[in-house]
Amino acid sequence: MLDASWIAPTTNTDGSPLTSLAFYRVYYSPAPTPCPGTAFFQVASPTPSPQPNTTVSFRLTGLTIGTVYNVSVTAVDLIGHESTCSPVAGAVAQGSVTVSPIGSASFGSVNVGSFADRTFTVQSTRAGAISGAVSTVAPFSVVSGSPFTLSGAGATQTVTVRFTPTTVAAAIVNVTFTAAGDDISRLVTGVGIDLPVTTPPTVTITSPRYPTPYTTSSSPITLAGTASANLGVTQVTWSNSRGGSGTAEGTTKWTASGIPLQLGLNVLTVTARDTIGTIGIATMTATLTIAFTFTDDPLVAQGTIVRAAHFAELRAAIDSVRTARGLMPFAWTAATSTGVLGVHVTELRRALNEAYQAVGGTAPTYTDPTVASGLTVIKAVHLNELRAAVRGLP
Repeated sequence: MLDASWIAPTTNTDGSPLTSLAFYRVYYSPAPTPCPGTAFFQVASPTPSPQPNTTVSFRLTGLTIGTVYNVSVTAVDLIGHESTCSPVAGAVAQGSVTVSPIGSASFGSVNVGSFADRTFTVQSTRAGAISGAVSTVAPFSVVSGSPFTLSGAGATQTVTVRFTPTTVAAAIVNVTFTAAGDDISRLVTGVGIDLPVTTPPTVTITSPRYPTPYTTSSSPITLAGTASANLGVTQVTWSNSRGGSGTAEGTTKWTASGIPLQLGLNVLTVTARDTIGTIGIATMTATLTIAFTFTDDPLVAQGTIVRAAHFAELRAAIDSVRTARGLMPFAWTAATSTGVLGVHVTELRRALNEAYQAVGGTAPTYTDPTVASGLTVIKAVHLNELRAAVRGLP
């Protein structure tokens, strides 16, 4: 568009008052001299006798946006007499709206029978209401946002265009945005493809003991299993939630060796891929524990004498599991060389409970929950429960 304005004439060429003005001709052209010419708009005069200093305005539409146009105006009376051409003025034609993104838009490769959507944003560049519409041709279509009305400068409308290929072929067309007499085109492209229908690969972990929870004191470990896909399996990989990943040997029958475990719970994921990149996954949990060896294991009630060495071993074991879970070694207050005391059991339980809390676990339950020094007899069951809880820490 291009806005032009001029001062209405008030006299004839002989100096007499103008009383028979009919219309104006607004000539336009990229050429330096548009008037006289074949391209013009005819604008009716609101009055045959304009008053002095009356401004007349007109908007030229249908121009090529971004092109410099030169404009000249003439006045025509009721019997067809046309005045001489006014001085020429030039300006760049602007659009009533802008469309983003600029340039072409690719819809990529889309399977025949499926579709892909892209959005465009239409924005008003001037005050007032602007109405418009968007059009294109198959295999593209406008699914929302057209027709539209924009009210005021800066108002926007989102337009969704869909590519729905019906044949295996490339498609290149224009999407045309029409508003206030202006047309803005955007080139859109897409490729119809015909990939075979596929289902995700199936992958199964058969060793060790999948899918039941797996606990071990050894690291690294080896996983093995099978995988299948109607397009063929091209690769099987593994990853550990605690860190580490790799590629298994084999595809339909695979083995993943050298998988390192971290102390505690590890979530292992095995991923199978087919020839077009579709994936299938299987997961299992593997809990790495520390192998603890205790003297007199288990302690026998009324048969095994509870000794200071039993407490020293438990202290060392609990400190090791605390350290593995990011805790400091416990600050033990009573020496075991002074004999077996109730505080020894109380501190062992407290130190171990903190390790359970650190991993979000539920603290163990104990026989004689409160051990009172000088009152509660220290029993074999107290130490057996602590040993079991150390070994069972997640």
